[in-house]
Amino acid sequence: MKHGAIFDMDGTLLDTEKYYRQGWLEMADKFGVERNPKFAAAMSGCSAILMTYIVNKFYPKIDAEKYVNAVKAFVKSETEKNLSLMPGTEEILNYFKSQNILMAVASSSLTETVEKNLKRAGIINYFSVLIGGEQVKKGKPEPDIFIKAAEQLKLSPTDCYIFEDSFNGIRAANASGGVAIMIPDQVQPSDEIKSLCHVYESLTHSMQAIQRGEI
Repeated sequence: MKHGAIFDMDGTLLDTEKYYRQGWLEMADKFGVERNPKFAAAMSGCSAILMTYIVNKFYPKIDAEKYVNAVKAFVKSETEKNLSLMPGTEEILNYFKSQNILMAVASSSLTETVEKNLKRAGIINYFSVLIGGEQVKKGKPEPDIFIKAAEQLKLSPTDCYIFEDSFNGIRAANASGGVAIMIPDQVQPSDEIKSLCHVYESLTHSMQAIQRGEI
């Protein structure tokens, strides 16, 4: 068994990715552009810089920064009304705690947002390390955020399970050298993504696979 576990937050630990997906689509109406389902999928797991790049790619005539900020404000409002855990979150965190596995969160969201949401969800005490997107120069799909999280756990990335729900997150996890595990939320893995990671239906299923020694 590995000695560390690194988790993405949105769509992996917390059931918040649906709000981002909804926000990317609803803001299209407010900004006077056509809704594009591929756009929401492309934005999943992105760093702030990459978000503005993708907005410009899909909608070159709008203010990308304003669009991104509008979606962030929408997500903040929705999560303040309803913030719930993804299935199996408490189960796998309790299991890793019982096995003395060190745990970190590595999210593209700001560290302040990560801390606030984990506190509200009642799970912050499981983690000894919190890494937000502003702490690294290159966000997902680059591996920097997971490498930094492993370093702060005082472990090699190769000694860590890395849990993600997005394509960019899985690309980053795989590139870091860690054991990439995808728990699909809003998007199902492509053949490319399947080749980079282990895929399980839920955190509970991934925990059971670890217990069986499959990963």
